[in-house]
Amino acid sequence: MIGKFIEYITIERRYSQLTAAAYERDLTELCSFLKIAPEDFEPRDTTEEDIKAFLIAQLDEGKSARSVRRKLSSFRSFWKYLLRIGYTDKDITARIIPPKTDKPLPVFYKEEEMQRATAHEDSDDDFVSVRDSLIIEMLYQTGMRRAELLALKTSDVDYSLRQLKVLGKRNKERIVPIADGLISQIERYISYRDLLPCQENNGELLLSEKGRPLSKTKLYEIVHGRMSEVSTLKKQSPHVLRHTFATTMLDNGADINTIKTLMGHANLAATQIYTHTTFEQIRKEYKKAHPRARK
Repeated sequence: MIGKFIEYITIERRYSQLTAAAYERDLTELCSFLKIAPEDFEPRDTTEEDIKAFLIAQLDEGKSARSVRRKLSSFRSFWKYLLRIGYTDKDITARIIPPKTDKPLPVFYKEEEMQRATAHEDSDDDFVSVRDSLIIEMLYQTGMRRAELLALKTSDVDYSLRQLKVLGKRNKERIVPIADGLISQIERYISYRDLLPCQENNGELLLSEKGRPLSKTKLYEIVHGRMSEVSTLKKQSPHVLRHTFATTMLDNGADINTIKTLMGHANLAATQIYTHTTFEQIRKEYKKAHPRARK
């Protein structure tokens, strides 16, 4: 049943491969906990107590409440699927209360840190340097997710209209405008990229030195390495640049619904967290600067 469920969310619900893989991993971990092979798993023999015991064991192992909540979400989707196809008449996950979690505010880079991270773009004179600088700028200027940037095709760049066609979660397309400076960077990068020998790709914009599609691990390493040089944040990742994009837009007066559209959020609640981030920054500056606030 697990295989059929994964096929359903991938083909019919059009979930991304990363999401489908996470769901499959969660269900496989449940099978391991129950000492059952995934191919022998019988959902109708599983009880609410089994699910609760698994989740409690995850917490006891030190897994975060956020991680455990996500696993429960996977199980709920699975049992809703079983109800939908008539395989079972009972959702054993319905009454399970997920563990509470404090949502941490997104961290972001300061403007001066971004200036330092991109200061040497004009002096880049080799493929790797030009590519790495482009990656930082594209994440910072567009707010794209790592997977969206990696999936971006050369044909998704519209030079005349100055925009990108981005394929987001659940294969939802959105259009993101870009500045003339970023267009120039893309064109410069492509001039270096086209000189690579033996290219093996399907038109992806970002390539490795061997002409193959850039991996998510390599992209993370590039961002982590470049941003670690200019920032002391504990976390250095493409997602922090996404947070930085949203916070920068909001700080400079952008409408929150515009930010929601640009980031590809399904609902406004996902975007509103950045208003809290901005307010916390205001609070810190107020306490630091106003004499009454320090009393």
